[in-house]
Amino acid sequence: MTQDDGELDGLVRKRIRALRVAQGWSLEELATRARMSPSSLSRIENGQRRLALDQLVTLARALDTSLDQLVETDTDDVITSPMIDGAHGVLRWPIKAEPGMTVMRQRITTPPPDDPAGMRAHPGREWLVVLSGTAVLLLGHRRLRMEANQAAEFPTMLPHAIGTAGGPCEILGIFDREARRGHHADQRTRQAAD
Repeated sequence: MTQDDGELDGLVRKRIRALRVAQGWSLEELATRARMSPSSLSRIENGQRRLALDQLVTLARALDTSLDQLVETDTDDVITSPMIDGAHGVLRWPIKAEPGMTVMRQRITTPPPDDPAGMRAHPGREWLVVLSGTAVLLLGHRRLRMEANQAAEFPTMLPHAIGTAGGPCEILGIFDREARRGHHADQRTRQAAD
């Protein structure tokens, strides 16, 4: 076993124990869930028993995680700088662990559209939180006033638009791949119209 293999082995063992403890489970409880003996689980956690792939798969399921998450290595690139879209007042950060997911921070200075034709619908799902100010979320036939620290989550197939109520507001949104594509297409359409 190489040094790197030994470090990964130790990391996985610590992760199994940490996940078990975080769930509030004893060795016996996790062993029962994983259909193994408590002594075998104890030896796995303490490095006295070899880690086998089939056991890791079983333990990952019992811990309600994936094998990938159980064995993923530490990474040095934990800090991400935003991609800046100054024309739209938007900062974007990709989520590395979930390809296609994006976090976006945006300052909004205009009210939502008066005309329902200004609302957009596209595949995907969005989650957003108001960081400051007051936002107005148009969602289908609903008009929702959102204050600082309030969040909304919705499927983007519902016609939607967001604007400000009075002064500027700032939002932080998380978009899945489809929602992000829909917003890019909307921006391109608006730019072409301008």
